[in-house]
Amino acid sequence: MARVSIIIPNWNGLRVLRPCLDALQMQTQRDREVIVVDNASSDDSVAVMRASYPQVRVLEQRSNLGYAGGCNAGIRAAQGDILVLLNNDTEAEPTWLEQLVAALDRHPEAGSAASRMMLYSDRGKVHSAGDLYRRNGLPDSRGVWQPYGPPWDEECYVFGGCGGAVAFRRSVLDDIGLFDERFFMYCEDVDLNWRAQLAGFKCIYAPAAVVYHHLSATGGGTLASYYVGRNTLWVIARNYPSRLLRHNLGGILRAQARIAWEALRAWRGAAARARLRGQLVGALTVVRWWPYRRALLRRRRADDAAIAAILE
Repeated sequence: MARVSIIIPNWNGLRVLRPCLDALQMQTQRDREVIVVDNASSDDSVAVMRASYPQVRVLEQRSNLGYAGGCNAGIRAAQGDILVLLNNDTEAEPTWLEQLVAALDRHPEAGSAASRMMLYSDRGKVHSAGDLYRRNGLPDSRGVWQPYGPPWDEECYVFGGCGGAVAFRRSVLDDIGLFDERFFMYCEDVDLNWRAQLAGFKCIYAPAAVVYHHLSATGGGTLASYYVGRNTLWVIARNYPSRLLRHNLGGILRAQARIAWEALRAWRGAAARARLRGQLVGALTVVRWWPYRRALLRRRRADDAAIAAILE
């Protein structure tokens, strides 16, 4: 049985999937399995994997489950005690997986480990040195667009890992649950990181675990704008502890108003209109999460002080 399972959701991503899988074949961490969950692709992804990558387990889905559903299908089928989620538009350095697992081994208190994600098109610049979460309710990538160097070369605790290249202990996901598939795509990793933090699990950033990211090669545009607009509000409604939420509500409202104003100014753009639609749907549906929220916050193990300390 493999110690590590790499899970890659794929939807019409053959162009980037080949180099992703080629890079995984070169990994120095040998005790691994690779699972690709194909979300009903209409390109030749499945046929090519069957013919050229027989070592890859391909899970064909009848419909597009999105990122969240695709990852969950892979997690349920995986054998490993360490579950690594990887975007299909990434290319990993040969020691990436070994370094990611080593970070978890060095930090038994950590429930997850975040990779260092670099821009594929400009390999000296950071895309994500782990994820952060601001008090105003906006998630972001640490070090995004910055040249690699201090402090992005330092191992440290972060809010969470970008879902594009992150490792979780199976025991953590057994505790907090898998991705919520109602998110479909975007911010589902932020929601999962919130649940891990509320349960008291740390996330360690492993700068030596390097992948290069093509950036939204199989997503983006109006699709991303809508789901980010909606799901950002869902994350707040579902997870933000009540006392901290009241304390930071002014900043949260100002941040959402600024985003809406910027979208209104760019109204002729389809992405701007999609972001506004997402915000509207998110605002109108936050109440559906109250029962879930009450249950989650009742069983949390991290107090407000611990959560406040990890917010930016």
